[in-house]
Amino acid sequence: MTAAAGPWTAGPGAGAGLWRPASGCGPDCLPAPAAPDVSRLHRAVRLLGVLGMLLAGTGLAALLPVLPAARGRAALRGWARWTLRTLGVRLLVRGRVPRGRALLVANHVSWLDVLAVLAVSPARMLAKREVRSWPLVGALAAAAGTVFVDRSRPRDLPGTVASVAGALRSGRSVAVFPEGTTWCGAATDCRPARGFRPAMFEAAVAAGAPVVPLSLGYRYAGDPSTLPAFLGEETLWASVRRVLAARDLTVTVGVSAALHPAPGADRRALARVAEAAIHPSPRPLLATRLDLMA
Repeated sequence: MTAAAGPWTAGPGAGAGLWRPASGCGPDCLPAPAAPDVSRLHRAVRLLGVLGMLLAGTGLAALLPVLPAARGRAALRGWARWTLRTLGVRLLVRGRVPRGRALLVANHVSWLDVLAVLAVSPARMLAKREVRSWPLVGALAAAAGTVFVDRSRPRDLPGTVASVAGALRSGRSVAVFPEGTTWCGAATDCRPARGFRPAMFEAAVAAGAPVVPLSLGYRYAGDPSTLPAFLGEETLWASVRRVLAARDLTVTVGVSAALHPAPGADRRALARVAEAAIHPSPRPLLATRLDLMA
């Protein structure tokens, strides 16, 4: 599997530019190849540990539907945290996710992002339909209540928005990556040009749910780094190997203040405000009247 756009991807044709977000990041955004920080044996132990966590995840997938909601969320959070630890990735959290339902929106850098978000708040995820067929991961994702979207059917978008709104109304949090594709997280000139896609913000408006921006950042040996990024034509295995070989890798999740959209709020304006909370200077904000706060 190669790095690809996120959920909002579709085949060519009308609307493909909207549904196929792309970043300009490529191999030149990744750090230069270097000797592994950890021994081959250590890397093998990490890999076996991750495979073990994936197998444990399949067991968890079978239990989640029958566990009480609070225990299920705690189990999923614990699984994500231990998987990060097994990979050798340290988790730092700045701020606290509010109790109760929320639409969690985050920037998208790596396959590690999903683990980082689940380790902070075990929300339902929005994912492309293909994830459902992935070995082990797909079963866990489905059991955790992931909302799957068919990237080849743009007409299904309203139905997906309705599904997310329904999950929010039921009291569940939902996590999305509104950039729609991964990028390196450092070079602003290769960010997805359209910024945050507004569609899922409509679900928060319709459900009267708060939006909580999450800022994901990675450091390697104490410095900001693109080492965990998953982008371009790179295979997932190549990205996994780079992470397995690294020592002192940290993911930081910054929790911004919740945004409370008023009834009928403009989803596009809401998306821009959430984006600005994660990227303080993403691009000039439109001079729009923002009736966001109830």
